[in-house]
Amino acid sequence: MKRLFFLFLILSFFYRAEAQVQTGKASFYADKFEGQPNASGEKYKRSKLTAAHKTLPFGTKVRITNIANNQTVDVVINDRGPYVDGRIIDVSRAAAEKLGFINQGLADVSLEIIDPGDGKRSDPAAPIGQVSVDEKEFYNFEVARLKPSGFGVQIGTYQELVNLIRLSENLKNSYRKKVTVQVKIINGVKYYSLILGQFPSREKAQQFRNELSQKFPDAFIIEFSKI
Repeated sequence: MKRLFFLFLILSFFYRAEAQVQTGKASFYADKFEGQPNASGEKYKRSKLTAAHKTLPFGTKVRITNIANNQTVDVVINDRGPYVDGRIIDVSRAAAEKLGFINQGLADVSLEIIDPGDGKRSDPAAPIGQVSVDEKEFYNFEVARLKPSGFGVQIGTYQELVNLIRLSENLKNSYRKKVTVQVKIINGVKYYSLILGQFPSREKAQQFRNELSQKFPDAFIIEFSKI
């Protein structure tokens, strides 16, 4: 196990340090996020060439190529996400326009790191998902490994466990539904997906997702047997 762990660390180091190409789906920010703070603390501006990536340090410059039309754009990573399976980057509207996929909404792209930055602009000590936690808060909770069945509604994916705990409590109290946490490792980084409810059918899950749509517009239905 120790040997595998050190091998994992070495591979993670080279993932961050070396220029490489990553391929997958790209999406772009909705206009409603204009002026809102992102994970780095900067405010989103659709006119700037910026993007969100799950793991690359803030300040990293990435060259994105739209595989369909070969158009490229250079962006700076200043946010975290996207947390939808298959998507590897979420770009500003200006970047999406340069890549030519505004009408499509999604594009198959390749990413290449062209400037890793100075390494100083790492994730700040700020809440993720705009959930703040007081230093003197205490929680009592029970943890059990589950094999859930049926369907649930995934609210979001978080890297900070403290934020997840508080949000879980709020959701459980507000909606009176079971809260399930799925642990994921994405590119060597651990994330926690928060799933609300265990429904016997997709139709029941969809009804509940509709209730959440205003507060959590990005929530989506998952089938437990397929994750």
